[in-house]
Amino acid sequence: MAELAGARILVTGGAGFVGRSVVPALRAAGATVTVLDRDPYPDGAVPSVVGDLRDRAVRDAAVTPDLSGIVHLAAQTSVLGSLARPALVHEVNVEATAALLELARVRGIPRFLMTSTNAVVGDRGDATLHEDLPLRPLTPYGATKAAAEMLLSGYAGGYAMTTCAVRLTNVYGPGMAHKDSLVPRIMRAARADGPVHVYGTGEQRRDFVHVTDAVAGILAAWRADLVGPLIVGAGRSVSVLEVLAVAGEVIGRPVKVEHVDPKPGEMPAVIVSIDRARGLGYRPSVGLAEGLATVWDEFR
Repeated sequence: MAELAGARILVTGGAGFVGRSVVPALRAAGATVTVLDRDPYPDGAVPSVVGDLRDRAVRDAAVTPDLSGIVHLAAQTSVLGSLARPALVHEVNVEATAALLELARVRGIPRFLMTSTNAVVGDRGDATLHEDLPLRPLTPYGATKAAAEMLLSGYAGGYAMTTCAVRLTNVYGPGMAHKDSLVPRIMRAARADGPVHVYGTGEQRRDFVHVTDAVAGILAAWRADLVGPLIVGAGRSVSVLEVLAVAGEVIGRPVKVEHVDPKPGEMPAVIVSIDRARGLGYRPSVGLAEGLATVWDEFR
């Protein structure tokens, strides 16, 4: 087991939504952390390299030979954005990741963990998604993450690097007020006493994992020296309508809904197996109502 005490870790995207929970968790476990992000990290005690990951000089400044490993969170994550700007998403998610991975190899950094998505396997209907399914992405976003996962696999096989792609489900929690995913859209609508747009019938199912549990899964993958993909989620899928109902209970009144046409790339279900993560000691602990309350506390 690769413990974190004494490790020196670069976290790309560390000032972002998930990063702001990953960085303190790594530090609490005894790691020394440097952040690479377009925005400064809010805690001045954490060294930051501020700049765009696509900039060679920025990567060169951040990836130092004394690093134990890299936790790569920085990415373009919008499915709809990838359909509108596929070249940009490829540049960030594939080209910049490839350059970062190669720099890690050249400078002798043995570990590279990247957050990914279950969108790499495409639409499997109501089937349970697991790590052994073949890659079959249906959007530019999913394709770029699949390409990045293949790069990690190649570097593990070719250079004996410890590379892991952690496929997160729908992450939610405090710090996501700026995002456009379902949970913050619900909270913004409730705060304004207006309707939230629901794509299609709302019966589509998703696995919602609280950011606290997502971070626990990332740390479990690191500690296990895992090579290959790892699905991290709540292990329970609920419909959008169920999320709205639970959100209404947390908020104290029903959430208004306006149904709109489904967007391209919208899948009927995301149902995942977290058996591999459980085998590493991962145990999701935050229930949906408890987790939504942490988000509403921030919005209200």
